Amino acid sequence: MALSTDRKWDWEIKAQTSWWGSSPQELWSYRHLLIGLVRRDFLLGYQQTILGPLWVLLQPITTMLTYVLVFGKVIGISTGQVPVVLFYLAGVVLWNLFNDSFTGTSSTFRDNAHLFNKVYFPRLIMPFAQLSGFLISFVIQFLFLLLVWAYYLLFTSWHGPSISWLLAIPFAVILLGMQSLGLGLLFSVLTGKYRDVKFVVGLGVRLLMFLTPVIYPVQYVAAKWRWVVELNPLTPLFELFRWALLGQGTVTPGQLLYSTLFTLTLLVAALLIFNKQGDKLIDVA
Repeated sequence: MALSTDRKWDWEIKAQTSWWGSSPQELWSYRHLLIGLVRRDFLLGYQQTILGPLWVLLQPITTMLTYVLVFGKVIGISTGQVPVVLFYLAGVVLWNLFNDSFTGTSSTFRDNAHLFNKVYFPRLIMPFAQLSGFLISFVIQFLFLLLVWAYYLLFTSWHGPSISWLLAIPFAVILLGMQSLGLGLLFSVLTGKYRDVKFVVGLGVRLLMFLTPVIYPVQYVAAKWRWVVELNPLTPLFELFRWALLGQGTVTPGQLLYSTLFTLTLLVAALLIFNKQGDKLIDVA
């Protein structure tokens, strides 16, 4: 019995790589896998713990208290008219999203080689699932930040910004998430090839934090060194986030345009490299 050769397939797995990777239709067909991975990672992260998901809030709270004590009280960094608790909590919540997303996606091939070797699915599903999980944690932490923000607004003499500025927050968060994803995809290729790159990632993130206005306002930096901080594409996003939420920040349209163009270029380049090199790394990851 002859087999029909004109049968149309939904997609076809070939022994070759592509710069463009999986089509949007193929990625959409794996949406249930994406949801399952997000649920698995979020639940497994807090299994056999006493406080469970409360750790999502305890981590930024303890970090914020440390910053308030060290940088606010001991070193004496001024936060202007913004309450010191709000200033540091806003920086910590936003930095956690970048730090967790970047470090999580940068080990995609190293941590999931056992899955990639056994079953086919679009490799982008893994970093997308990790980013989605960290976005859920960010939303929880941001809601807590809004509660603290509302307390200072209602029960203290502090006056926040216009409510309309809150609309700028999603813009800053989306761009920051895209930056962390782009960097994570690039370094996932590097860590898949060279295992010691993971140590560079850990050190680089720590150093990058000091070049990002997480624990200090930009205007606190000496004028002759401020250009170094402003060269960081994360800086306009942190300043916009604080300006929209706290009414204090130094950001210009030119800086936002620079950060936006950098983010889009980085993400496109990272997707192309990830798609082209991904399947080649399966045998060595």
